[in-house]
Amino acid sequence: MNAAMRLGAAVGLAVLVGGFGLGRAEAQATDVVVAVPNPSAINNFALHTAIGEGIFEKNGLNVTVEAVDGSSQVLQAMAAGQAQIGQPGPAPVLAARARGEDVVFIFNHFAKSVFGVLVQKDSPIQSPADLKGTTIGVGTADGAEVGFTRAILNDLGMKEGTDYTFLPVGDGGLAAAAFLRGDIAAYAGAVSDAAIMESKGLPLREITPPAYLAYFGNGYAAMASYIKDHPDVIEKFGKSIVEATRFALDPANREKVLAHTKTGNPQEGEDPAFANALFDAIVVRIEPNDRAKGWGYQPPEDWQKWHDSQVASGSLKAPLPNLADAYTNDFVAVWNEAPQ
Repeated sequence: MNAAMRLGAAVGLAVLVGGFGLGRAEAQATDVVVAVPNPSAINNFALHTAIGEGIFEKNGLNVTVEAVDGSSQVLQAMAAGQAQIGQPGPAPVLAARARGEDVVFIFNHFAKSVFGVLVQKDSPIQSPADLKGTTIGVGTADGAEVGFTRAILNDLGMKEGTDYTFLPVGDGGLAAAAFLRGDIAAYAGAVSDAAIMESKGLPLREITPPAYLAYFGNGYAAMASYIKDHPDVIEKFGKSIVEATRFALDPANREKVLAHTKTGNPQEGEDPAFANALFDAIVVRIEPNDRAKGWGYQPPEDWQKWHDSQVASGSLKAPLPNLADAYTNDFVAVWNEAPQ
């Protein structure tokens, strides 16, 4: 091989190697940690379906789910940069913004309230008005269920610490034990909590006034600085969640979806009857009030309702100067575009 041929071969090899390197750089996925407030995978079936079906991977994301204890820890993880996206409740987000934390709701996951006020089936308590002078169990002291229940009781003229008390007792089986010991007269919890307690032989009755079921629940959020610096990640994440939601709602895919959620939480998937019942309950809660607005859309009037209830209850010491900064619908249209 002469000098010219050796030079040409070397250049060709360099281009080939460089090309492979470029391909690897372009194919490298962005790592995203998502903090959720409890370990339930069925609550977040779209998230686990997007992982299991390779939807995140297809969209250039490497998503890891980290379950923490309540919205407060979700927000702490986001503020510390330990999670890029979290799933807090609206009341804790408003409280965080009042403290100067620039967290922004990006995706209305639970378009309808996932919370309810529960009593034992044979309890004499018939409505929230009967909770005066009682202790109400909650999962955590600063969970989204606290703000939800406080709004109901505030509208009845009842004040925390005077007319009723919240007692953090945990969720699921721990909450059932608190009922059976007589520690609590009612429990403010999520759909999954009710399903778990009833599966353990504790019949429950919901006393939530219908009007309050319109309060939306936990959704995806990120820090404003992360959204500004990584709009492509927010776009890819939401697109993946919408695609996974559509996949999961096809009855033909249910078995696959529940297999993915069982991978996310093996214990939750041990009882197929329970898993299917919980899935059915969650599907109702994530359905948008207006499907035409798109998955993830956040009605401004619903944010105003949450805000006003938090001010009235004293959870917010003063109205936020600009409530619209707490959420964004800027990505909803692109998330809901028909797949190409």
